[in-house]
Amino acid sequence: VALPSGGGASSAGQEGAVPPLSASESKYLNTIGFPGEYPYTRGVQPTMYRSRLWTMRQYAGFSTAEESNKRYRYLLEQGQTGLSVAFDLPTQIGYDADDPIAQGEVGKVGVSISSIKDMEQLFDQIPLDKVSTSMTINAPAGVLLAMYIAVAKRQGADMRQLRGTIQNDILKEYVARGTYIFPPAPSMRLITDIFSFCAQEV
Repeated sequence: VALPSGGGASSAGQEGAVPPLSASESKYLNTIGFPGEYPYTRGVQPTMYRSRLWTMRQYAGFSTAEESNKRYRYLLEQGQTGLSVAFDLPTQIGYDADDPIAQGEVGKVGVSISSIKDMEQLFDQIPLDKVSTSMTINAPAGVLLAMYIAVAKRQGADMRQLRGTIQNDILKEYVARGTYIFPPAPSMRLITDIFSFCAQEV
């Protein structure tokens, strides 16, 4: 908001006072806002990448949790600053690796995660409170996030130090990709419950 030009007193008689917002200025603040402030249309960081580097990560995940863990540790050793987890198709639609419907797809285009043990192997020797993790997962996002948090707790990490994202966009699955599990209404309830939980706990 610009100060009155000319250095004169405002109509209220106060030197340098800021005039009331015009309707267009008020609308701008409500719909566009400033960087780092609601509604976050200009980015989530107040200074964006002038004071904080972006996260560098490569989308990776294949075969078993053990094999993917080797890849993640290699990438981090090469200077990558975050992880981006690709899950296989059975994991994306909520099937364990030993389910007959998963045959031929396990570990094929992403890592297979069926249990907390798999998740522990996936992040073995990777401190989850020190690395940002992106997980491309929608329908079973709540389950994978719960496993991730459980592994972090087993590592001794504080949940509030965890950073990253889950895709958590079930509408995309109905519109385009098709890896949904539940009908739209309960699916929307699950993703909004995740919003609420993360806002308060993670």
